[in-house]
Amino acid sequence: MKTILLLVGLSACCSAGAQSMIWPDHKQATIVLTYDDALPSQLDTAVPQLKRAGFKATFFLTSDIDYITMPRWRKLAREGFELGNHTLYHPCPPTPDNPVSSADYTAHQMVWEIEVMNKFLYALDGHTNRTYAYPCAETTAGGKDYVDTLRAYHSVTYARAGGDNTSIITDFMHLDTLRVPSYGLEDNTSAGDLIAFVRNVQARRGMGVIMFHGIGGDYITTSSAAHQALLDYLVANRKVIWVATFQQAMDYVMKNRGN
Repeated sequence: MKTILLLVGLSACCSAGAQSMIWPDHKQATIVLTYDDALPSQLDTAVPQLKRAGFKATFFLTSDIDYITMPRWRKLAREGFELGNHTLYHPCPPTPDNPVSSADYTAHQMVWEIEVMNKFLYALDGHTNRTYAYPCAETTAGGKDYVDTLRAYHSVTYARAGGDNTSIITDFMHLDTLRVPSYGLEDNTSAGDLIAFVRNVQARRGMGVIMFHGIGGDYITTSSAAHQALLDYLVANRKVIWVATFQQAMDYVMKNRGN
């Protein structure tokens, strides 16, 4: 899967003909912090750290939320955090921890599940425009790519795909809004690696989307210290880096690319 993610990332990254985006307040770059799977460690650790730093982020939720966490997610939405769609059941290639197999889906079944999750999220935050993140960064259902089916139904405005630390977006004219690459972290990614990615985004005056899972717990875990160090760097560089939600950043890109 790493090879697939790398190709997805490279397809939307820097090219010889890329033009620099003029970011708000003439900042150097944009960073988007995203968090998958509605994990407890995100609410307990990531959110307090984000609030202290003064940043908003995007949380891609599944139906794995309950009467205890729903009020907490609803409160975050009221405070300006984005709740994105990550499907109801997180279908992707099956593992012991993820028994719902995307191989058993058709493209239309996948889109139907995304649309049902949109209704679920509307009940939480009242929003009708929704962004999406592909479970396991996989864009296939039943072995076939379902991105064009998703595009035809207009179920979501933008979709985050996978990638690695080379996935720095600079070619905005050719960016597929339903295949936006991101830096998908591995377990225990270091603070140094996170900050190095941001510095590379700055150097190329582009946009970088980071895909987190657990923060100080759960799985595919980034330590709370590494997460805090990244936020500290972003705070120290607030004047030159725009930290935005996925929806905010992509709305800006779509309005301003080609200008």
